[in-house]
Amino acid sequence: QLQASGGGLVQAGGSLRPSCATSGLTFSRYGMAWFRQAPGKEREFVATVRSTGSTYYADSVKGRFTISRDNAKNTVLLPMNSLKPEDTAVYYCAAGNPVVTYMRSWRAYNYWGQGTLVTVSS
Repeated sequence: QLQASGGGLVQAGGSLRPSCATSGLTFSRYGMAWFRQAPGKEREFVATVRSTGSTYYADSVKGRFTISRDNAKNTVLLPMNSLKPEDTAVYYCAAGNPVVTYMRSWRAYNYWGQGTLVTVSS
């Protein structure tokens, strides 16, 4: 199971710190990712941290969001700074081991959390 939390309502320029706790899987062996979906839009890639620790980001969040994993706590974090209204979405965490070519595709991940809502007001 994946349990996302830490969303909320914040003004533009503010920060949030979503996290995703996992259970029932060998966490250290999985790549972990965050995706987001705004109303009426496709689910889009935000960031991933591979099982190796390598990180990748969508261009739209690079420099503002940081993904990290804590293998001792089976948790992945996504501190978000300098939030913009266009960051408003439901944020989902996911686990899987896609090859690099497909790591930005939501279809390549096996396990999903329920999502946490992030709302950024202007």
